[in-house]
Amino acid sequence: MNGTKYGKPTPTYESDAFSDLLDMLELSAEIYHNAKVCGNWQINEHKIGATCFHFVTQGNCLLDVPGHIKTELTCGDLVIFPKELPHCVKPLHHETGKQKHSPYHQSNSINGTGMLCAEVRFHHKSSQHLLNELPPVFIIPKDNNHSWSQFLYEMIMEESLSPNPASKTLLNKLSEMLFTYAVRQHLEENHDRIGMLSLYGHRRLNKTIRAIHANPEKKWSLEMMASEAMLSRTVFAETFKSVSGWTPGNYLTWWRMQLAWSYLKKGMSVARTAEKVGYQSEAAFSRAFRKSFSMSAGQVKREGYF
Repeated sequence: MNGTKYGKPTPTYESDAFSDLLDMLELSAEIYHNAKVCGNWQINEHKIGATCFHFVTQGNCLLDVPGHIKTELTCGDLVIFPKELPHCVKPLHHETGKQKHSPYHQSNSINGTGMLCAEVRFHHKSSQHLLNELPPVFIIPKDNNHSWSQFLYEMIMEESLSPNPASKTLLNKLSEMLFTYAVRQHLEENHDRIGMLSLYGHRRLNKTIRAIHANPEKKWSLEMMASEAMLSRTVFAETFKSVSGWTPGNYLTWWRMQLAWSYLKKGMSVARTAEKVGYQSEAAFSRAFRKSFSMSAGQVKREGYF
């Protein structure tokens, strides 16, 4: 429905299913390194199992992830660890001198490698569904076709070279954008992989996902979901399973439970939460919730679990 402003209609922005997921996850980023590294340096893993990334902002270096990848990184390359593995980043060739980390605005005349490293945090339990569908480590190389990468690089370097009030906050926000763009880029380039995230990029099935997100309380039948995708029930069910590995019912229940977690964590009553996610019976909702999270809905509400 369109609103009005000053007597003129204002268009309603139409969200998309992947944005719904990312918004629910409430991701944030915190930079733990942003400087030029000089001398005989080496940067190792920050926190095993954490979600993090390295962004090369000046020069080049060597990335070594034992058992996965060993490659040269150049300025503009972005390395994503959905769940950080043991690894190291170091100079391409042996350097002399003590390792030194210098702010960019104090090291213009010093040879070295610029590295921005950040940890990404999620404030919803379903982040594991996103992270589990990504490879253990992947690289988004600098590419003229990735206009977002160049734009964010310039913004990051502007704040790093001339720090001003709010620079830390802005750099963290830019890091959130960097991670989000990188995940989207990876999904676009690997859209044919089987997994739940493939639903968000499927031309037909995405229509059903958006409809479910918009009306999770609706009494969805297989026929209704198929109708949203403009497919027969049989073709819809078979396509849904082949694309994602899930049944439509699996996804519907999963999405409802993720919403329920968010509602309960924000203090909504169990009864009201059950109603908002499409359950007529509080008992049936409670059983489904416990099956999904191995804890009661009341426990999440009382204790505010992450």
